[in-house]
Amino acid sequence: MKKHLVLTLSVIIVGLMGYLFTTSVVHNDTAVAAKPTYTGTVYIAGHGGHFAKSDVVIDPNSPDTPLKVANLDRVEIGTSKTHPMHDVRIDAGNKNTAFYSTYIADPDGKMHWGKVDLASGKVVKDVAVTPDQRAPGKKPPLYCASGQSKAYYMPVFMGTEGYVDVIDKKTMEPKHRVFVSDLGYKPGTYKFVHGTNSPDMKKFLIALNQAADGKGTGKIDFVLVDLPTLEKGKFKELARTTLSGEPDKTITFRQFFSKDSKFIYQSAGDRLWVLDAATLKLVDEKMIPDGGQLHDAIPTPDNKYAILTVRTLAPSCGEDGMPITGEKAKDITDGTLLLYDADAKKLSGKNVSICQACHKGVGLGDKSAILCGIDGNWKM
Repeated sequence: MKKHLVLTLSVIIVGLMGYLFTTSVVHNDTAVAAKPTYTGTVYIAGHGGHFAKSDVVIDPNSPDTPLKVANLDRVEIGTSKTHPMHDVRIDAGNKNTAFYSTYIADPDGKMHWGKVDLASGKVVKDVAVTPDQRAPGKKPPLYCASGQSKAYYMPVFMGTEGYVDVIDKKTMEPKHRVFVSDLGYKPGTYKFVHGTNSPDMKKFLIALNQAADGKGTGKIDFVLVDLPTLEKGKFKELARTTLSGEPDKTITFRQFFSKDSKFIYQSAGDRLWVLDAATLKLVDEKMIPDGGQLHDAIPTPDNKYAILTVRTLAPSCGEDGMPITGEKAKDITDGTLLLYDADAKKLSGKNVSICQACHKGVGLGDKSAILCGIDGNWKM
């Protein structure tokens, strides 16, 4: 009887040990399981009259270098004199069509908007526009941000007076021009206007920097309006709030909604703001390191990461790609990408050069490069 009991207990103990070992192995396998990677092609607008084009990989399994870029190329729209740009917007209904608008007037004093076929790299239509009398456009800034609905492309005039244009996607003919004065903003009370649409095509966000004596106060107004009403040339306000940062350093530029329209990723110069898209309340705030200036932020389709476009200072380089030293050395502006981990709510890895990495190879290593807006096609 005792032997039988001892034998039974032994079997139970061995079985329990086996179970614990098995669950430990499963647990360990789960702990070390590789996280999925993300791939896509991004297009970044700049002052050179082209979009930088790059294949990107987000690899969460490589904590030191989670963001990698490859196959740097460009899509040429015009020249640095005719088409300096901050704006690129891929058509929600056709991933091979992108719209653009210019940030600086051409030598004839004209602004431009148009569309390009991304597959061929050819401009489909370019429209030269006479600046509005209420916003003369003699000096930049002109257009910077943009949004869209199913039928319309909507570039946002960044300067004073700020406005949103409603342009037919098929013909590229303007239908409406809606000034932010209709929301109660008088010239001189704000500095820089930006905005974009929610992916569900229900809302459009307007962001304005409050200003005094021509300088940003650090207080930013966010106004949500109804997108179908905007298509018809009017604002219908849905919500409004104000966030505060540091005077003349916290300056909002471009932004993206998450694909599910629940969050807003707002570039704000010295920091990134993540907002609840329904309430406009702050969800997260991250300071941009090393004095960089954030200009746009595009999230992955599952909202787990966002790629940020950041202007950073870098040493000037010679044609050989090596930094210049001595009396001729100087700091220049480089356009870089930086990764934000939305789940962990942290910036991840280091800045990755887009502009200088390309310019070094074509003898422009000692020239500043100004990047701004980003859009992309994800392979997921």
